[in-house]
Amino acid sequence: MPRTLREVVFVDGVRTPFGKAGEKGIYAQTRADDLVIKCIRELLDRHPELPKERVDEVAVAATTQIGDQGLTLGRLAALLSGLPNTVPGYSVDRMCAGAMTAVTNVSSAIAFGSADIAIAGGVEHMGRHPMGEGVDPNPRIISEGLVDESALVMGATAENLHDRFPQLTKERSDAYAVNSQAKLAKAYEDGKIQPDLVSVATRHAEKGWGLASVDEPPRPGTDMEMLAGLKTPFRPHGKVTAGNSAGLNDGATACILAAEDVATELGLPVKMRLVSYAFVGVEPEVMGIGPVPAAEKALAQAGLSIDDIGLFDLNEAFAVQVVAFLDHFGIPDDSPKVNKYGGAIATGHPLASSAVRLMIQLARQFEENPDIRYGMNAMCIGIGMGGAVIWENPHHKDYGKDA
Repeated sequence: MPRTLREVVFVDGVRTPFGKAGEKGIYAQTRADDLVIKCIRELLDRHPELPKERVDEVAVAATTQIGDQGLTLGRLAALLSGLPNTVPGYSVDRMCAGAMTAVTNVSSAIAFGSADIAIAGGVEHMGRHPMGEGVDPNPRIISEGLVDESALVMGATAENLHDRFPQLTKERSDAYAVNSQAKLAKAYEDGKIQPDLVSVATRHAEKGWGLASVDEPPRPGTDMEMLAGLKTPFRPHGKVTAGNSAGLNDGATACILAAEDVATELGLPVKMRLVSYAFVGVEPEVMGIGPVPAAEKALAQAGLSIDDIGLFDLNEAFAVQVVAFLDHFGIPDDSPKVNKYGGAIATGHPLASSAVRLMIQLARQFEENPDIRYGMNAMCIGIGMGGAVIWENPHHKDYGKDA
């Protein structure tokens, strides 16, 4: 029997406030799995029109899949969120693009017809589980010259990107970082971030009970002078600092994806339609360049050009990585099309969870900009990869005409 692929839509997404990793962070004594469970429960509460038994899959990403981020987290999160035990689940690992991969995996299943509705997301508790905890990289990757040793240290790859492209100066990175902080502060002031946050009750043996209701990492008021003198931990006299990089963070995200006809049947909202996606490999030593070929591949698949993309929500693992993307495509570093609500440098980057935050923010910007038809999420990925996803705005007058 010939098959017809179905259109896949982004129904809704939520996230916890992001915290600082470590004993002083808001989630220091909160379990990682409880963070993503809170997100899934919030989605189900927000959408009583979605019968729980209609959820066909739960995919949850985590970069460090041990402890409270292990044991097939997607399945356990499904059970603990109150979904029927007939709903399966699984875990995903593609480092920073874990949640992006969870979304594209379940979207492919929906398009193929093996699922109607799925929940995808990610969690990272970098305070409990620092990146690389318990791993044992095969020494051959270094000894046989497959990669340079710097490829295993993400900050060092950002320094390599500065080396590769001298026009990507520290000043440009710092200016980009200052702008990211300012845009997030403005977005909070304008109430753009709060609707997508789910508050989390916390408990600490010394601090007692608390409520996480806003992001912990932002540093509003950051300026160029404050960033100029920061240490360069990855290289003496380098260009990558804590000020122009995302921090070490804890947090979780989750979203609902559905076949468009099923969303219509159940009365679920449609916030975006999936157009195309792509993952690529690049030299691990300059992993930050990964979003460039990933975007080019996704654009080619969709028959679009970079000029067709009216909004970008890009992950800011390092400012130089985003500036490299913008430089390649001839987009100004301070373009209003890019990260209108700020990015990971201000918000935080709990690794595998971050991509759904990008999607949530892009969906909200689509609502505010019905004149813009297409948007893109993109991110660099550890060990030399990049990912990009293109979405269509359902509020645009030509939505779905060439679907």
